[in-house]
Amino acid sequence: MILSMTGFGRAENQWKEKKIVVELRSLNSKTMDISVRIAPQLRHKELEIRNIVSQKLERGKVDLSISYQDIKSGVQNRFTPINKEAFQYYYQELQTMQSELGIAPRDLTDTILRLPDVMKATEDDSDVAEEEWQVVKQTLDEAIEAFRQFRIQEGASLEKMFREKLDGIESLLAEVAPYEQSRVEKIKEHLMQNLEKLADEQKRQIDRNRLEQEMIYYLEKLDINEEKVRLTNHLKYFRETLDGDGSGVGKKLGFIAQEMGREINTLGSKSNQSEMQIIVVKMKDILEQIKEQVLNVL
Repeated sequence: MILSMTGFGRAENQWKEKKIVVELRSLNSKTMDISVRIAPQLRHKELEIRNIVSQKLERGKVDLSISYQDIKSGVQNRFTPINKEAFQYYYQELQTMQSELGIAPRDLTDTILRLPDVMKATEDDSDVAEEEWQVVKQTLDEAIEAFRQFRIQEGASLEKMFREKLDGIESLLAEVAPYEQSRVEKIKEHLMQNLEKLADEQKRQIDRNRLEQEMIYYLEKLDINEEKVRLTNHLKYFRETLDGDGSGVGKKLGFIAQEMGREINTLGSKSNQSEMQIIVVKMKDILEQIKEQVLNVL
């Protein structure tokens, strides 16, 4: 069983007259990258919240939102209010600087929101009570569990797709066999015709023993049995990895896919027959689909 890197989870609970809502979303990322948007009264708990999420989600670009909603009024308290006076001051100052320095006008909103004192504190910025914090943690845990279940479901879909693609490559590999013997015979025939023609033109005899030695050496260079065996083993290893515990196998599957690509490329370089090259192109196409989806695996 494998887990998807992408996911979504949501949970909500009530504490007194407040509804606490937690939402988690994630996209692909090589590391754990958490973006947190939380209610002002939880700011002092941000580090602890980040630790909880990072310990349970392993990897991904995670977007976490924790908001409060007044049950009676329905008003949400998700973000720290903006200090309009400070915002206006910075806006006028930056506009003046743009004009004086000849800088092309641009939207200053994002820049100003990062400046000191623009986001002002409110009465709700006081520490949360221990009982309230326990409700927040419970809601966070429930959202994380919903998130994990989503990852499991998406992982099952990915696994099904991978197995279908692996079967496709294996089936194409089996199609190579009928062309191998005929390919060798054609190569031999082509070489013999050219050598006999050259010998006739130069009126010389062909050294049959030397010819056999050179022919064997040349045909060994075109032999694809080793590539077929290695590719078959890689397909087997990919399946075995899918059958594992599903924790952190995305990178391993990516490495296996790279090795599969090397063997398929070597098959292509040795396949001097159009029918075999068409099969190799089809295998490459399937492998690219596998590589693309491996990026979604945790």
